[in-house]
This record gives sequence, C-alpha cells and structure tokens, in this order.
Amino acid sequence: MNAIDWINEKYHAKKEFPRFKAGDSVKVHVKIKEGDKERIQIYEGVVIAIHRNGPSSTFTVRKISYGVGVERIFPFSSPSIEKVEVSSVGKIRRAKLYYLRKLSGKKARITALDRRELLRAEARKKAEAKIKVKAEAAAAAEETVVLEDKDTK
Repeated sequence: MNAIDWINEKYHAKKEFPRFKAGDSVKVHVKIKEGDKERIQIYEGVVIAIHRNGPSSTFTVRKISYGVGVERIFPFSSPSIEKVEVSSVGKIRRAKLYYLRKLSGKKARITALDRRELLRAEARKKAEAKIKVKAEAAAAAEETVVLEDKDTK
C-alpha cells in the first residue's frame, strides 16, 4: 500500500448514500458553519453528473434560484454532507446532463418515474437474491451430507 492509498483509507470515511444517478432530484443536507454556530441547509436540485474516482468522487447538483441556474459540486467523502435524500427518479438516457444548462422552463424538465414501482422492483430483486443464496446454501449442505454418507460406508 502506497502513501496515497493509506491517506485515502484513513481520512476519507465512506458514508452510506442512497443510490442515485444523473437525472434524479435530490435533497442534499449540508452543514453550514456561521461563527460558532452550525446549522443544516438543504440544497435541492437535479443531479447532472457523477464523477467516480475512488475517494475523490463527486456529484454535481443543479437548481434554479430566482431564475438563475446554480450548480454545486459535492464530494461524496465530504464531512459537510449530513445526508442525501432522493426526491424523484428521472427517466433519462445520458450519464451527463450538461445540455440542461442551455434549456429553461418546461424544456428543462425531466420525466419522473414512479418511485413506488422502483422500490418494489428493488425489493423483489433483493428477495430473489436471498432465495438464491438460501437455495445454494441448501444445495451445499446436501452435498456435504452426501459426502459424509459416502465416507461412513
């Protein structure tokens, strides 16, 4: 392990975030320090890009504030991020949504998918994976029983 990997492992604590991708609307709870007081501010917008680069991975969130587009880049490993909530899941076909910068009004909308259906699909996949693991474990147990029976004969 070289020095860079050691520093990344020690100082970049991995936080658990919900799964999101470009096109999803998110609420990022950011810690703001004003003097000696600390508060949490919610930054709500659309994820337009995710840059995956190990501990220095970032995601870019764009929102419209008083008619002006504002983008903010958040590192995944930032201690100032309290949590991230996914508001809605967007139906898109691109990894980077930089074209939204040129659009305004209704043209800049992203079609939202039904979140309940997505959650049900994820739950179904998890249940199927658990069933598969249990079946594999049962098959492995049967093999050990069969092998033990052959050894005792």
